[in-house]
Amino acid sequence: MSKVIFMAKGVPDVQGELPYIDWQPGQALVDTRQRPLRDLRISVTDRCNFRCTYCMPREVFDTDYPFMPHSSLLSFEEITRVARVAVGLGVQKIRLTGGEPLLRKDIEKLVAMLAQLKTPEGKALELTLTTNGTLLRKKAQALKDAGLRRVTVSLDALDPTLFERMSDSQVSVDTVLDGIEAAAEAGLAPVKVNMVVRKGLNDDQIMPMVRHFRHSGHTLRFIEYMDVGSTNGWDLSEVLTGREMLDRIGAEFPLAPVQADYVGEVAERWRYLDGAGEIGVITSVSHPFCGDCSRARMSPEGKLFLCLFADQGYDLRTLVRSGGSDAELAGHIAGIWTGRTDRYSEVRGKAGTTRAKIEMSYIGG
Repeated sequence: MSKVIFMAKGVPDVQGELPYIDWQPGQALVDTRQRPLRDLRISVTDRCNFRCTYCMPREVFDTDYPFMPHSSLLSFEEITRVARVAVGLGVQKIRLTGGEPLLRKDIEKLVAMLAQLKTPEGKALELTLTTNGTLLRKKAQALKDAGLRRVTVSLDALDPTLFERMSDSQVSVDTVLDGIEAAAEAGLAPVKVNMVVRKGLNDDQIMPMVRHFRHSGHTLRFIEYMDVGSTNGWDLSEVLTGREMLDRIGAEFPLAPVQADYVGEVAERWRYLDGAGEIGVITSVSHPFCGDCSRARMSPEGKLFLCLFADQGYDLRTLVRSGGSDAELAGHIAGIWTGRTDRYSEVRGKAGTTRAKIEMSYIGG
């Protein structure tokens, strides 16, 4: 079948009107840069039990911060409906995020609902979840039984004092490490462990993290400190590049590159030459990967965002709750995606790119 490329009829006006195209199943869906829609990241809550300085600094997200009321959140049924339509448009992978997704009551019920979805070819979705790990010991087995494939755990330091300072919490780092092991024991493996590296703050934790997770079967991934949102006081001078990280690690444990599993894979993969496993490096700042980005993100109340650094979303909740059909929902999502031009990381720092961006705690990483 020849490729059919749709172009959106328009972009949202100030009232947030949704673009729409008459999309038909089986037709190719790509954006203005020929990028397909393959990944959907769904934030299920804007709440978190950490106050990490690069994500939810306490001076902003304090006791008076207006988090969303439960009635504003999409229900599990509404989330599943949007996901089912998105799968029909080409989505093959769904990641549940937050905030901290395990704070959403009965999250395993949503996992079970999403696990029933199949691609048009009849394949199961890759269903994953990102968490800070604090509730994994309690939830891991239920999540696995519900159909979750694997988890990614955020962990920025092994030093107990530094961990508590960076997370601005009373949670022990041992609780997170125990959660990682609970996930592995439940079969949510290999566990991916994400470390955001901020020069001068926790870059001295790179090698302790490397030594701890070598031979563990888990995949440690290092993330360049990014200018997500508008509250974390991001400064380019605090970015340690992926190349610098690899040089540090390779000086003690020689590395070799690993070929990507699929087009659009976020992390550059490297393996230890001594067979101790592999690591990943995510280089959104120093080596952007916008060119093959296939990810859309949905906020807890049903706004669709086309980039982690976006400044606006598209309201799907109103359409869902006003009785719109699945065909109408598909047409609007297709219209939104085909008009997509986002490439923020490629133009970061250039004239005209400064803008108020959504917060990572609201839309997920």
